[in-house]
Amino acid sequence: MGRTSDARERILTAAKTLMLSRGYSALGVAEICKAAGVPKGSFYYFFASKEELALAVIDEHWTAQRTEWTRALDGEGDGGGDGAARALQGLRRLYEFTAAELRAGQRSCGSVTGCLLGNLALEMSTGTATVRERLREIFDEQVALVEETVAEAHGRGEVTVADAHEAARALVAQLEGQVLFAKLYDDAGRLDVLWPNSLSLLGARTPSTD
Repeated sequence: MGRTSDARERILTAAKTLMLSRGYSALGVAEICKAAGVPKGSFYYFFASKEELALAVIDEHWTAQRTEWTRALDGEGDGGGDGAARALQGLRRLYEFTAAELRAGQRSCGSVTGCLLGNLALEMSTGTATVRERLREIFDEQVALVEETVAEAHGRGEVTVADAHEAARALVAQLEGQVLFAKLYDDAGRLDVLWPNSLSLLGARTPSTD
């Protein structure tokens, strides 16, 4: 089987790269194996199907991304200004992390590839039920993470939202939408509006700190 010890990781890495640039449906197992440098037998040793591989790619991607989201949202204040809107600074860091991730991908691939999860959600919206269900679970997790920040900001009197959960859903939708525009226009700068738009959406009581 060759370098069995790292074959699975190479398949996952190759599949993620190809899914970002090409999507899911257009990919074949042979192409993934060629990019990973493994024989087809290695693929089926680890994955029963392309769908099972997609789920593994999604889970690995979200595990790493969730760590970054948590770090951004839960991190200490950045020390800017007088500390106003301190809870919301986590949201700002999340946007900065996402923009940096898009720019890194653009440098690597030559264009903005967007969000793997968002790309697959659009492509698989009428496709495989198990993949769609997993994506729904992940987006629900994202909303829950952002909701904690919104609720904290509300508790501090920084925002005037009526429903922290619905506000968080709107923020995640805005983030995914701007990432989609960034991909469409090949311009990570499309995310620059996220912070001021979010302050407006949340009815922030205090001005942002630069």
